[in-house]
Amino acid sequence: MPSVAQIRAAFDAVPRNVQGMFWIVLSGLIFSSFMALVRLVGTTMDPIQASFLRYGFGLLFLTPFFLRVTAVDLRAMQWKLHLGRGLMHGTGVMLWFYAMSRIPLAEVTAIGFTAPVFATVGAALFLGERIRLPRITAVVVGLMGALIIVRPGFANVDPGAIAMLVAAPLFAFSDLVAKALTRKESGPAVVAYLSVIVTLVTMGPAISVWKWPSPEEWFLIIVIAGLATLGHLAMVQGFKVGEISAIAPARYVQLLWSALIGFALFSEVPEIWTWVGAAIIVSAAIYIARREAAVRERGRQTVTPAQSSSTNTG
Repeated sequence: MPSVAQIRAAFDAVPRNVQGMFWIVLSGLIFSSFMALVRLVGTTMDPIQASFLRYGFGLLFLTPFFLRVTAVDLRAMQWKLHLGRGLMHGTGVMLWFYAMSRIPLAEVTAIGFTAPVFATVGAALFLGERIRLPRITAVVVGLMGALIIVRPGFANVDPGAIAMLVAAPLFAFSDLVAKALTRKESGPAVVAYLSVIVTLVTMGPAISVWKWPSPEEWFLIIVIAGLATLGHLAMVQGFKVGEISAIAPARYVQLLWSALIGFALFSEVPEIWTWVGAAIIVSAAIYIARREAAVRERGRQTVTPAQSSSTNTG
């Protein structure tokens, strides 16, 4: 039987983008399991309180990291980026928990897939990237996919669907900031600081709706916190080792996990419009990812040897 060291060595030999896809697929399975437990808790506990407890207990799982933090680590912390990300993510989490208590897991996941579409807009607004017509078209198509799922005017729009539509761009911008943070800080640091800030962001709203949890709810919340922390660590690790454009398609495996778990535990059968809308959103997001990869590749090829040497000032 191969040892842990041998398995790790074999895994390290795999191309980094493949490693990134593995971590993203794993995070999708973990998040889908986490969402199922949130659905169970949401039947008896306010979603805002549940989101606060999830991050509060998540801090306990990150205690080993906090014990290793030094003054040097704190000086390297990019406070403004962390605070901005925490505010966006905290608001998104409360909306996300509310959505999970209202609509099928597959629908929550499908609407969440608009995040890469919103990330394209965010990259233009905050990173100064130029958006050409093909990417603008993909953004519009992706949003049309979300509208097909929600179908305003043709069906009663559940508030949970609206909440998820608002949460998606918040998570998209959070992902953009996370990618920027991991260039100078470790993945665990990015997750840990986010947990601290989101706990503080959700504390006030949670106190306003507080109801003392039952022993069963405490147990589920602890498991939820553990799964969410593990899922986030896996996701950040995927971003760290792989290129976003290469690993993006792996995120959509989560729709299958959510549909399977939703059917097995809650007898949820996604409507045909959920699958149609999800297919459109996924197609748009994959197109955006591949387009960005092609643009970067052309950019590398246009750098001449003279240009390369001129930047090396020694």
